[in-house]
Amino acid sequence: MTTKIFTRALFASLTLSLFACQSKPTLEDAESKMSEEKMKEYIQILASDEFQGRKPFSEGETKTIEYISNVYADLGLETINEKSYLQEVPLVEVTVGVDMPMNFTTKGKKKKIRYKDDFVIFSRRLEDKIEVENSELVFAGYGIVAPEYGWNDYENLDVKGKTVLVLVNDPGLDSGNDKLFKGNEMTYYGRWSYKYEEAARQGAAALLIIHDTKGAGYPWSVVLNSALVPKLYQQSKNKYADRAAMEGWLTHNMASQIFADNRVDLNESIAKAKKKGFKGFALKTKMSMKIRNSYREDKTQNVIGVIKGSDLSDECIVYSAHWDHLGIGRKMNGDSIYNGAVDNGTSLAWMFEIARAFKTMPTPRRSIVFLAPSAEESGLNGSAYYVNHPVFPLNKTVANINNDLMLPYGRMKDVMVTGYGQSELDDYVAEAAKKQGRYVLPDPNPHTGMYYRADHFSFAKAGVPALFARGNNDHIEKGKDYMSKKEKDWLANNYHKPFDEYQDWWDLSGVKEDAMLMFRIGWKLANEDVYPKWKDGSEFKAVREEQMKN
Repeated sequence: MTTKIFTRALFASLTLSLFACQSKPTLEDAESKMSEEKMKEYIQILASDEFQGRKPFSEGETKTIEYISNVYADLGLETINEKSYLQEVPLVEVTVGVDMPMNFTTKGKKKKIRYKDDFVIFSRRLEDKIEVENSELVFAGYGIVAPEYGWNDYENLDVKGKTVLVLVNDPGLDSGNDKLFKGNEMTYYGRWSYKYEEAARQGAAALLIIHDTKGAGYPWSVVLNSALVPKLYQQSKNKYADRAAMEGWLTHNMASQIFADNRVDLNESIAKAKKKGFKGFALKTKMSMKIRNSYREDKTQNVIGVIKGSDLSDECIVYSAHWDHLGIGRKMNGDSIYNGAVDNGTSLAWMFEIARAFKTMPTPRRSIVFLAPSAEESGLNGSAYYVNHPVFPLNKTVANINNDLMLPYGRMKDVMVTGYGQSELDDYVAEAAKKQGRYVLPDPNPHTGMYYRADHFSFAKAGVPALFARGNNDHIEKGKDYMSKKEKDWLANNYHKPFDEYQDWWDLSGVKEDAMLMFRIGWKLANEDVYPKWKDGSEFKAVREEQMKN
């Protein structure tokens, strides 16, 4: 071979080698494209006053879905139809009017209790005027019917046409018994949404949940702020005639007074309600209440972008982070715009940068869906609609990876898994966390029921293994005590308040590291053949097994 020919061959070989290297970026290359500065830019825009708190059916929604669509387009994501990233979600918006106190009459003596201070009330029924008059009060413990736990708080208890008082959470909370339901870990039976559903099945006229900060997972101020904004529900053919006429909350202090008027101790009754075989009982008190409902049907929008896969393109992994917040509401310290910077601007930024990383890599085998659901704050409405109208069939949906409330305090040693032990996705987290020098931590506050309070639950309830995990508890430099204080402070002073606003001091390095972690998990899921499964003991396992037969 001549020197000239050898030189050309060597050059060609080096060129091909260089081209091959350039055409096959590594996971590290993809992660290097993730940007904290871009995350801050997303959040500053989405949480600005211009977006008016991102309330569905508002000018804020119009700005939000247009902005997210533009981000998807810039990232190079495909639309879900010929020209749009939008999925219409038909909902009904219900605004309650309360002009009077709630009246309780015990042995001829009336007690008028104050709206907002002592109770909140609402109704799903699409009727102009709703009234409950002289409805007998019944205490039904935790308001749970759970055959798998051998539990029925409504057994031999007549509640038809009556007003039922129930406790928030499960009997296992603070019982010291891990075999009573799931001990301190809330099950779906502990959620307010379940308790309203069950009361309706039992024929109750009204249901009032007795508030407890630990049991609910949030203070009365959160209940109040959520109750005062218009409610969004799925549209209903029977106008929710099958729901209780009224649903609401009662403060613990007022419930104690009502029990005392009946010469019954509330705390003793709570202790009894935790024991198997508890018998509910009627109180010698009647409740009367009138409210007004105004309502309108409209459509909000989920925003969905897709990366089509290669040989397994009919299967998908869904990333999700809701775009909505509470809009304009009750004024606090002169501010009425509930900006939602952490809830859920940080998670949207997390999802956008994961999409950026995927677009850096070669086409994955499975498709990747990036879902920004609407109406999460009103009861997971957008994600619930999606699972009933999915872009990919649920039996071809490998997993959902969701996030919510990602705190901006920097990097964490832990990866906190909410709902730890539910599925094999925990094992994927453990493997990826180890590579980052981090450890997996089950949610230390499982009593708050967060697994049932974010959009991944819509997927889980429908059978799709769903993951909700992020660094949250063990700051890489300042430790657990520091983060415990920070989280409590944020929940007390910012959560669902106008003060959830972007701040220049924010450190999003932890959000970025979580994005890197979940990108690696999604990449692995997208390039293998297996489907992760629910673990034994999960309430969602049977649903998935039946689903996968089709």
